[in-house]
Amino acid sequence: GEILFDVLAASIATLLLVLAVKGLKRLFDGIQGRFRRWEGTWIRAIRFQKQVFLSAQDMSQLVNSLVRVLHIVAVILVAAIYIQLVFSLIPWTEPWARGVFNYVLEAFLSLSCAIISYLPNLVIVAMILAFTGYLLKFTRLVFKGIEKERITVPGFYSEWAKPTFNLVRILIVAFALVVVFPYLPGSDSPAFQGVSIFFGVLFSLGSTGAVANMVAGIVLTYMRAFQIGNRVQIAGTLGDVVEKTLLVTRLRTAKNVDITIPNSLVLANQIINFSTLEQEKGLILHTTVTIGYDMPWRKIHELLIAAARATESIEKEPAPFVLQTSLDDFYVSYELNAYTSHSLQMPRIYSELHQHIQDKFFEAGVEIMSPHFSAIRDGNAANIPEE
Repeated sequence: GEILFDVLAASIATLLLVLAVKGLKRLFDGIQGRFRRWEGTWIRAIRFQKQVFLSAQDMSQLVNSLVRVLHIVAVILVAAIYIQLVFSLIPWTEPWARGVFNYVLEAFLSLSCAIISYLPNLVIVAMILAFTGYLLKFTRLVFKGIEKERITVPGFYSEWAKPTFNLVRILIVAFALVVVFPYLPGSDSPAFQGVSIFFGVLFSLGSTGAVANMVAGIVLTYMRAFQIGNRVQIAGTLGDVVEKTLLVTRLRTAKNVDITIPNSLVLANQIINFSTLEQEKGLILHTTVTIGYDMPWRKIHELLIAAARATESIEKEPAPFVLQTSLDDFYVSYELNAYTSHSLQMPRIYSELHQHIQDKFFEAGVEIMSPHFSAIRDGNAANIPEE
């Protein structure tokens, strides 16, 4: 009869446990629902100018996270009480209840003593980490606002926001690690210090090239030598900038080939940017033809300018112009200069321009050929297509 009574009591305790767990779930779900309903009223966003640093939804999620932690702690306490009660009710599990409870209590006490002794350092570490986390979030939001031009800083360009944030983030994290290190458990042990030195030396030896590229990437960012989408020529490679990181710059050529160039190589070479002034002043495309002295230079100027005006992407204003760059033994060098605002179409524009030069010269009966050959030939037909 006593055993039956103990089993019945254990069953009732189990039922009470289930009801208590469900009751706690309903209670904390209700609390979380109340906080969600307070979004935008009691719980409001934290903002500066037009930049929102912590929205009402973020605030509500933060509070609800704390409520969930409290819910878990309450369930663990109820479960611990249930286990102790049930094990103490049944005679053959009562020694286990005392043993398990004593073991858990001893472990809890030893852990509590260790935590209590470490508590001052733990509080300092938690404060540093919490401050670092909020500082990083605040810094990210500030630089995001600068990048989106919701926050303006005189003399600071919006494209500097993202790389500057990455640098500031590294500095903040490094400073936080330096401050936290002495408060970590075992930080003063020889093993911990030896491992730290080993990884530090390993990182230093293995990252020499990477560090050089990172420094070059930082310098290139603040040089503002090129932006994403610009047509540039770097280390003899002509292409469009599709990506630039702290380590590498990627170009896509007119043949649709991606080329990756280390930033240290980019910084060490000449950078030619064809897109910087194309919208303000226009990019000047130029090409050279050599014509003999027997042709009037005014006629050559007229034909070259007509060919430029016939090209689709050449600007009418400013007008194309011709320079006579040299007077050689057998010919004159004529350089045609024409403005365009479509640097990304340079290969097509040059091809079309050369086609129109051929057409205009052939229509006027002017040969584009080596003047040396023209001087020595003996009356052969002109090298101009019949059509």
